[in-house]
Amino acid sequence: MKIKTILVSQPEPPNENSPYSRLKDKYKLKVDFRPFIHVEGLNAKQVRQQKIDFSNFNSIILTSRNSVDHFFRLTEEMRFKVPDSTKYFCQSEAVAYYLQKYVVYRKRKIYVGKNTIKDLDPIFKKFIHDKYLLPSSDLLKPIIPDYLDSIGIKWKRAQFYKTVVSDLSDLRDVYYDVLVFFSPSGIESLFKNFPDFKQNNTKIAVYGNTTIQAANNANLRIDIKAPSKQYPSMTMAIEKYISEKKY
Repeated sequence: MKIKTILVSQPEPPNENSPYSRLKDKYKLKVDFRPFIHVEGLNAKQVRQQKIDFSNFNSIILTSRNSVDHFFRLTEEMRFKVPDSTKYFCQSEAVAYYLQKYVVYRKRKIYVGKNTIKDLDPIFKKFIHDKYLLPSSDLLKPIIPDYLDSIGIKWKRAQFYKTVVSDLSDLRDVYYDVLVFFSPSGIESLFKNFPDFKQNNTKIAVYGNTTIQAANNANLRIDIKAPSKQYPSMTMAIEKYISEKKY
């Protein structure tokens, strides 16, 4: 079966020259993008029920752009003026760069990791007596709280948003040769929307160990896996599969 159509369970990249565009042009593919999950923010009442008082924290740990958006959304909704002295601990450069949407970068104390929360270890230890707030969704990888507990800082998790299954009912009678997943929540969304889903000849592409595990638990046949040393990106893994099968 020749691969002609691919559905990626994420928003479409804003860059027209994305790797998916190159893959699409090279192999004459139809590549569609559709988020299988989306984020919904909690309101001020729900945050107060968690006994969150912003004035108790002088340092904020930011692990994603969503955490940035919802932290500042809720401080505004709850009429709390974030002090200029607040420190921001950003898990990656991408998160730190996004933070500029809300603060004047050069006038704030911003610390940046390379890609993981552990990259900030020396900085956390420098400010061991600070009180840290961790804005998060309802889904939080255990590695983050486990690490924060291990270094002995005073921190509190605050759920500011949640991951919700998107309505995909309009895709019921639409078929793709390849479905691409990047999270266990995407796999969950597939079966919540289509409980009677049968894989048949559909190829399943998955990114990351937790997504692979979720696909296995759902008894899906995994045809394409990423990342690997040779193929670190999903598009590279898809291209490898297409070229090897000579589609």
